[in-house]
Amino acid sequence: MLPGFGLTLGYTVLYLSLIVLLPLAALLARSAAIGWSEFWAAATSPRVLASYRLTFGASLAAAAVNSVFGFITAWVLVRYQFPGKRAVDALVDLPFALPTAVSGIALTTVYSQSGWIGRWLEPLGVKAAFSPLGVTLALTFIGLPFVVRTLQPALADLDAELEEAAASLGASRWKTFTRVLLPPLWPPLLTGFSLAFARAIGEYGSVVFISGNLPMRTEITSLLIISKLEQYDYAGAAAIAVVMLVVSFLLLLLINLTQWWSIRRCQGGFAG
Repeated sequence: MLPGFGLTLGYTVLYLSLIVLLPLAALLARSAAIGWSEFWAAATSPRVLASYRLTFGASLAAAAVNSVFGFITAWVLVRYQFPGKRAVDALVDLPFALPTAVSGIALTTVYSQSGWIGRWLEPLGVKAAFSPLGVTLALTFIGLPFVVRTLQPALADLDAELEEAAASLGASRWKTFTRVLLPPLWPPLLTGFSLAFARAIGEYGSVVFISGNLPMRTEITSLLIISKLEQYDYAGAAAIAVVMLVVSFLLLLLINLTQWWSIRRCQGGFAG
């Protein structure tokens, strides 16, 4: 055993307890203070259920879009040299640097009916701002860096000679991608997906402007929790937050198990 393991483990457990476990315990205790019938009524009202569908549906859609285009972006940044590469690489981190409210206002300005892009979408019957599509666009914007930054190191470590060997053996580009490149990149891709998904679930600032906050249509769950707190309905807010916590944990656990299975399968394939 490494020296200092007990001390560092103690500090780790203490830090996680103060930062993560105690707030979660307080949340669970607050929701447990009300009866089961009140908890169920607060967490499953039609308005709350509509916010669940929008929040989780838009978060999954945004994470899926980022998995595809984030992969392409990371591939271009790692494999190619071109003028302005440093600027493009810096733009990837822009959602990290911008305050979420600023990004929400910017997205609303661009995708509104009179915006730079929204004015061209309106004649096509596509309403971006103040719609579920606008929520998905905002969540895609804030989640892109997680996928790109997770994939970049994995792509940089991937030996280009593997592609050359596959090509010399007559493999097509698609077969090289699916059989040679994708298996070792699948675990970091899942990691980026889960990080983007987790970030999107709890997003508030960038979504609250572009969504329009229409009950039963474009109201996200985090906004609903804020509304409950402003009405001093702490028990109702805690009930909704607990449901979000449990569902998010189960989804992330499923993603992590899939990632673990992919790593085991990839290692087994290499061993074979």
